[in-house]
Amino acid sequence: MSARRVAIIASHGNIDDAYKVLNIATAAAAMGAEVQVFFTFDGLKIIHKEANRQLPVPEHLQPALEGFKKHNVPSVPELLEIAKESGVKLIGCQMTMDVMGIGLDQLVDGVEPGGAATFLAFAAEADVNVTF
Repeated sequence: MSARRVAIIASHGNIDDAYKVLNIATAAAAMGAEVQVFFTFDGLKIIHKEANRQLPVPEHLQPALEGFKKHNVPSVPELLEIAKESGVKLIGCQMTMDVMGIGLDQLVDGVEPGGAATFLAFAAEADVNVTF
């Protein structure tokens, strides 16, 4: 997948959303793709220093939590570190941050603030666009 671009929008903040976003992002980066993830609205919970440690778990997925532990699945904060180490660019939606009163200091290190136009400029040239 070298020289490919993958653009991902994360707009939901449940634990399963976080795993979907970060799984696709890290897999694409491991395959050589340039990856950007745009976190907006509830998706900001995934990159929030405190909220990402206690993301909501839908009732039907409660049993999966034991499977995560049993199979040594990394936590959301650990996956974020893996993503950053893999070169995944994390963008926090500036408008959402403003309207929700979330400061950049509340988000994990390495997140860049950006608007929809910033993301769209990347997405327009992407080979793959995914929304969660």
